[in-house]
Amino acid sequence: MSTNWEVPTPFEGPALVNWCRQILRGFLLTLLYLFVVNVRLADMLTLNEAKNSASSLPATPCWQREQFVVAGECKKCTLFEVKTIFACVKTGFAMKIDCPTSQREEYKSCRSASMEETLFWRFEGTVISLAAVFAALVVLRQRALDRLASEKVRKQIESI
Repeated sequence: MSTNWEVPTPFEGPALVNWCRQILRGFLLTLLYLFVVNVRLADMLTLNEAKNSASSLPATPCWQREQFVVAGECKKCTLFEVKTIFACVKTGFAMKIDCPTSQREEYKSCRSASMEETLFWRFEGTVISLAAVFAALVVLRQRALDRLASEKVRKQIESI
């Protein structure tokens, strides 16, 4: 009758692999959640809130039914303009449009180069961060598997 006085640590062998799996599941769920939140935020930036403003929709804008001239470049709307000019709600940027046929000045929603650049760099940062995290996970998993393999070889050698 032999007594085993060696107390196993919680992160040896299969326990380490299970722990890595749990961490990976949690990480993947967090990534999924962040992806959904990111998509929601992107929708809020680019889509018009049609439910809230359906009753305040003006008639068809003049730039959709006739020739127009761009009177002002695409610029960021102020907080007051976002609340008062319908075109600013969609992207937060608007440009002034002149319609010579109907003699009207209106605003048209537009996408700014600075906004596009900000969205691009946010995307790039997210991709690089995810690559770094997954590289670290691969290294940790490989170390755990190497440890399991060396433990298996050690046990085989001891049994000889």
